[in-house]
Amino acid sequence: MKRETILLVDDEAGIRRVLTILLADMGYEVLAAAEGHAAMELFHRHRPPIVITDIKMPGMDGLALLRAIKQASADTEVIMITGHGDMELAVESLKLDAADFITKPIANDALEVALKRARKKIALRRRLLAYTENLEATVRETSARLVAAERQSAAGQVVEALFAAIQHIGRDLPEGMRTFDDIPCLVSVHDRDQRIVAVNRFFRERLGDRVGQPSWSIYSGSAAAPELCPVGETLRLQTYRRSVEHIRINGQEVAMAVHTMPIRNRAGGVELVLEISSDIGEVQSLSEDLESVRQRYRQLFNEVPCYITVQDRALRLTEANRAFQEDFGAGLGEHCFRVYKQRDTPCEDCPVMASFADGASHQSETVVTTRDGDEVHVLINTAPIRNAQGQITHVMEMSADITAIRRLQSHLTNLGMMIGSVSHGIKGLLTGLDGGLYLLDAGLKTADEGEIREGRQIVEQMAKRIRTMVLDILYYAKERRLDRERLEVAEFAQDVARTVESRMREQRIDFAVDLEAAGGSFEVDGEALASALVNILGNAADACAADTSGKPHRVHLRARQANGSVVFEIEDNGIGMDAETVDNLFRLFFSTKGKSGTGLGLFISRKIVMQHGGRIEVTSERGAGSRFTVTLPADSPTTIPGTAPGRPSTSSQA
Repeated sequence: MKRETILLVDDEAGIRRVLTILLADMGYEVLAAAEGHAAMELFHRHRPPIVITDIKMPGMDGLALLRAIKQASADTEVIMITGHGDMELAVESLKLDAADFITKPIANDALEVALKRARKKIALRRRLLAYTENLEATVRETSARLVAAERQSAAGQVVEALFAAIQHIGRDLPEGMRTFDDIPCLVSVHDRDQRIVAVNRFFRERLGDRVGQPSWSIYSGSAAAPELCPVGETLRLQTYRRSVEHIRINGQEVAMAVHTMPIRNRAGGVELVLEISSDIGEVQSLSEDLESVRQRYRQLFNEVPCYITVQDRALRLTEANRAFQEDFGAGLGEHCFRVYKQRDTPCEDCPVMASFADGASHQSETVVTTRDGDEVHVLINTAPIRNAQGQITHVMEMSADITAIRRLQSHLTNLGMMIGSVSHGIKGLLTGLDGGLYLLDAGLKTADEGEIREGRQIVEQMAKRIRTMVLDILYYAKERRLDRERLEVAEFAQDVARTVESRMREQRIDFAVDLEAAGGSFEVDGEALASALVNILGNAADACAADTSGKPHRVHLRARQANGSVVFEIEDNGIGMDAETVDNLFRLFFSTKGKSGTGLGLFISRKIVMQHGGRIEVTSERGAGSRFTVTLPADSPTTIPGTAPGRPSTSSQA
């Protein structure tokens, strides 16, 4: 089995050597380069699907190499190697569509995880490309077969249509029979005495020159009688007739479809009878081939892992495969824009309409909604379907589900945003730590207890913030299952209050706790819920600290039981928020604290509450303060609502 190739780029020979050995042990074929220009030469020569490169290199650095590789091959996955001080460059690399980054010193686990993600993206992209190419090829092949089958089927209709012109040819016999010499059917003309008076070339080649012989002489069975042969029946009925008879050809009986039609004289009487016979076996074989094509087409239509529909010029669905029917309902006869997007009018830039307009295939990407309300990102390809005359009668639309790809892109984007947000927060914390350490150092040198105490307080405060930030990041990065236990509401609330009391006291905030109505117990993950409430209380304290009006500040924590639920209210008289801030309060990475906030705290707090089956409501007014109301079921719910963040319930505070 051929091994996957990786291009490794690093200006440090030791790192190249170690990583080459490590990657070879993982089963990769490694190409190594010491700088960017040499790496690009290797890349153009071998086209490796994965590139691992250091960011900081002399000459062409990692970012420049990333740009060049993406310009040459957008599907190549590039993993960046960064130092601890290169976080801004790492964020920049993610914006340039890098697959991932790993920090020095490089851990084996981190490298394996990054490579696994890159391989998954490559495999998913390859499968999607293969599905699309196979569908396009199959549609072209199937369409061609159907068109050919339709043309063959139309041949039978042509034979019958010829009878309309036969009446004019009968008067010109025998010269008129030359008209039928190139027709691959048995053509003969009979008089009123049931004698063969003329035959075409195909008839002579198969049955010999039967001119002058009785009309029934070529048949076997019941048709081999004057009154029962097709010509005799036509003379008796004086009208067009079709029947299936057996004719002996080269010693074998062959089933033939026999068409007979009277040829009238000027007075309207039947003068002659035209007989045209075609081999039923060939027609049946053609029908079987057509049915086989239809069955294969239907099997392909239903088994491909995409949504496939066939639409007419009014954009109505005339066909839909199994996957489409399962997720969207049958919908046949309905407009595609109604089924896909619940719209009343066609979508802008509709690829199906574009295919009807120019006869070409078109591609687009959009989001559709299933009958269960789920949103699906789809990549759409269209192919026109033509009739025998080359006219476009329908358009086939194939929609591949690329939701997983878009979610991965969204996750990577969020990861980049989080890294940028966290890096700003860490910078602020490091600045605070530097200030605290400076005061400690100065106090120790001068034996100034005041400076020592102040420096120590700053260091402790920064350490607490670092701990909170790390816990938030870990909670966001890894899905955490709830470890529920039954707790007393009052005791739990009192423990939460004790956690923040010292901070409230240091910031000179009047902190009140009301637990008079907090009787009974509830079933929760105490550690997770406590972190969510502490986070909200911390934001209340920050809102008071940001208020420069000079009024005394207070934060009030209340807990109570109500109708099978436990309600926590956290109210402050701090700076307050406008309606726009409240609307965005629980969105990922949204923060009103500038560089000192990561935008993770309230997002995670709401996620924890929703995991418990609860909800958070916020009321606030600029300059008057805010109230957070957390409502949780007292008992563990059997069905937990989704944990995806969304818009909070809001109202204006009186």
